[in-house]
Amino acid sequence: MKRKKDWFRWQALTSTISTTMVLVLLGILVLFVLTAKQLRDEVREDLAVTVVLKDGVDNQKGLAIKERWEHLPYIKHLDYISREQSLKEQIETMGLDPTEFLGTNPFSISMELHLVADYACSDSLQWITKELRREIDVADIVYQKDMVETLNSNLQRITFVLLFVTALLCIISLSLINNTVRLSVYSRRFIIHNMKLVGARWSFIRRPFLLRSLWIGLMASVLAVIAIVGGVDWLRTHETDLAHFLVWHNVGITLIVVVSFGLAITFICTYVSVTHYLRMRESNLYK
Repeated sequence: MKRKKDWFRWQALTSTISTTMVLVLLGILVLFVLTAKQLRDEVREDLAVTVVLKDGVDNQKGLAIKERWEHLPYIKHLDYISREQSLKEQIETMGLDPTEFLGTNPFSISMELHLVADYACSDSLQWITKELRREIDVADIVYQKDMVETLNSNLQRITFVLLFVTALLCIISLSLINNTVRLSVYSRRFIIHNMKLVGARWSFIRRPFLLRSLWIGLMASVLAVIAIVGGVDWLRTHETDLAHFLVWHNVGITLIVVVSFGLAITFICTYVSVTHYLRMRESNLYK
């Protein structure tokens, strides 16, 4: 009897460890996907659309346009560049003052618009530029169209690859946890059959298995959370270049996914496995 209890404890331990390893792998992948999305959005938002205003627009009118555009839903933020600032930058860069031989400041007021990531694509930029050109004080709108198309094309390929790998590893994780649970239930198939023979209800037979699976799922999730948080904290401390990308917001989402997946998948797999043996005939239990 003692040997049997030790066996079940050892089996629970191995199930917890194997489930923990799968959840850690899943957590790393989810965190990687979220970090890649954050990096993608930052790259898109770094792209600038330069709007040049007409020569007759003064600072007061330019600032009024700036204030109005800041509330547009597709603008993340914008940088206002006055005529004086453009002239100062020109002198610092070239070492020449155009006003000395032109007699006037040749620069116009301009603004660099940084769009929300979801709008930084070719289709959105086309209708955004059309809308901005309706402003009578706009002289020209410039952005690197080829760079935008190339960037978005590359980002789409990377996103597709990441989603494919994520789906593949999720299937593998599901399969590994399912096999672990099925082996655990398989070792108790005769107990299930005996309880069924004495007239126990299926819900009554399932209950201890489901509670045990939730406990294993919870323990595995806690261990996986500790491993992931410890790994992220170590990377943020020792690899300072990664600290900007490994934000705790993404880590929090990852932990929620890991805990939810750990509890849900062990519960569902246990329910399916126990139901399978409840429906099985006695002659098939020996196969």
